[in-house]
Amino acid sequence: MAKTCAISGNLVDDLEAVPVVSLRPSLLAYLRRKHPGVADGDIVSRTSLDNLRAEYIEESLPNEIGEVTDSEREVIESLRNHELLAERPNDEEAEARAASFGDRLADRIASFGGSWTFILSFITFLGLWVLANCLHLYHGSDADPYPFIFLNLLLSCIAALQAPVIMMSQNRGEARDRRNAMRDYQINLKAELEIRHLHEKMDHLLVHQSERLLEIQQFQTELLQRLVKKADAGDHHP
Repeated sequence: MAKTCAISGNLVDDLEAVPVVSLRPSLLAYLRRKHPGVADGDIVSRTSLDNLRAEYIEESLPNEIGEVTDSEREVIESLRNHELLAERPNDEEAEARAASFGDRLADRIASFGGSWTFILSFITFLGLWVLANCLHLYHGSDADPYPFIFLNLLLSCIAALQAPVIMMSQNRGEARDRRNAMRDYQINLKAELEIRHLHEKMDHLLVHQSERLLEIQQFQTELLQRLVKKADAGDHHP
């Protein structure tokens, strides 16, 4: 049997109808504040209830977490539209292809500079440089005599160039971590709101089940009364 939604005024079948008395007290109070004419016996459709819940969350969140940002509004819209926020983990190869040449080069330099391959190779290079200059292997003269001023210059240049390149790579990593942290926050916020929604659904099921059990009990009582009346009529029949 179709019923009329107290919010939209549209006809709603029994499967989509939600009694207003089964709503959480705070949501019911918000519904009656927005629609003063709603009575205890009225129903609302699930679509109207989703929109009402999204409006209620958007209005109540500032009291709990402060100003609602675009991230919270994205969570609210996902609740309204029943969409997912979770994403697959970032594909490193796809992310590398999407990055610019400078970003990819910075990542490779930072990755190589923080590896044992670089450390051992550089130690080998330093050892050969010192050994070569100490043994006068450059045309019989010291190309970089002790204390190896030219080697110090090379090391200073490498350090001066390597530091900003590593910082570029770290900045990209920090930006990626911030995006992941914000996505985790949105998922956690949505999970908390969904749990509240789940409690409301459980309350609705309990109320509906109680009504069905009461109907069955009344039917059984009426059936027993009829059987008792028939038994009494049989006893009094001559």
